[in-house]
Amino acid sequence: MNSKRPVNLDLSTIKFPLPALTSIAHRITGVILFIGLIFAFWALDTSLSSPQGFEAVSDAIAHNFLVKLITWGLLSALAFHFVAGIKHLLMDADIGVTLEGGIKKAQITVVISAVLVILAGVWVW
Repeated sequence: MNSKRPVNLDLSTIKFPLPALTSIAHRITGVILFIGLIFAFWALDTSLSSPQGFEAVSDAIAHNFLVKLITWGLLSALAFHFVAGIKHLLMDADIGVTLEGGIKKAQITVVISAVLVILAGVWVW
């Protein structure tokens, strides 16, 4: 074993490139979406249970700040996860697997996701 290898345990000193950050964010949004299924299934179950349940969910989404924030957060996570998933599918198809292609696709992912997040915010609020 090579004991002269550099050891850096301080993650705050590591500068991740944009493709790495988008890949990490893709994983994080996947976890957020999985946890968010609890809220989504509750809302679906309640809204389909009765007309009063539908009104309760509609009223909560329309007037409750926390519910709006959760809805916007889940839609934002879905938007980024979808766009980053398309990026990963393109990589699996050997499209843009060069360093320059990876950086360009990461930039496109961030821009398209930002637009979708803003549109989701406009739609929810």
